[in-house]
Amino acid sequence: MDPTRIFIVEDQPQLLKNLVKVLATFPELEVVGTSQEGEAAVEDIVQLRPQLVLLDLELPGINGIQVTQRVKRRAPEVEILILTSFDDETKVYEAIQAGASGYLVKRVGPEKIRSGIQEVMEGGTVLEPIIAKRFWNYFQSVQAKSTQAEKKPENPWSLTPLEFEVLRYVAKGLSNAEVGHVMTLERRTVRTHLSHIYRKMGVNSHVEAVVMALRAGVVDL
Repeated sequence: MDPTRIFIVEDQPQLLKNLVKVLATFPELEVVGTSQEGEAAVEDIVQLRPQLVLLDLELPGINGIQVTQRVKRRAPEVEILILTSFDDETKVYEAIQAGASGYLVKRVGPEKIRSGIQEVMEGGTVLEPIIAKRFWNYFQSVQAKSTQAEKKPENPWSLTPLEFEVLRYVAKGLSNAEVGHVMTLERRTVRTHLSHIYRKMGVNSHVEAVVMALRAGVVDL
């Protein structure tokens, strides 16, 4: 199987060098390009079409949120995984709203980055549990301010009890592998349940599914 093609956007030269070196130790990953500046990164990404971009938020010129928005407009198939020092829920919210598939802070180790890339490439969404909890709480507060409470159906998409359980664990920030461990299911079985959930809800990712469930008031965190 061909390695996953990665593009790294990081403005700190030494950290960028370290990331390239670390990812080179994983045979299933291939770094196909790097950039230290936002606007140049967008052009390179659109031209190279990597499968995934590892992206910092704080960049010269346009920031990581703007890079995400521009890349998703021009190359929507490219996955974006944020890797940054910011861990506040507003930044996470902005990144996910812009189209990022995951959000990791720089304190995580190489194996967490590796597993995060794998999770995103398998159609998942990466949010560390503590960040996920704060993000969804923030999202709910934003929704509460912008919408009025109304009676909603308990299961508008006809999800099975098992599918609802998978969705609730995903909302808590668990990866596919972690959901499988908690529910005593194989990872591929979790992916199958998620594909059914996505199809029934008319979405394409963990985040979209959880956002829709929260808006409908059928998932509690």
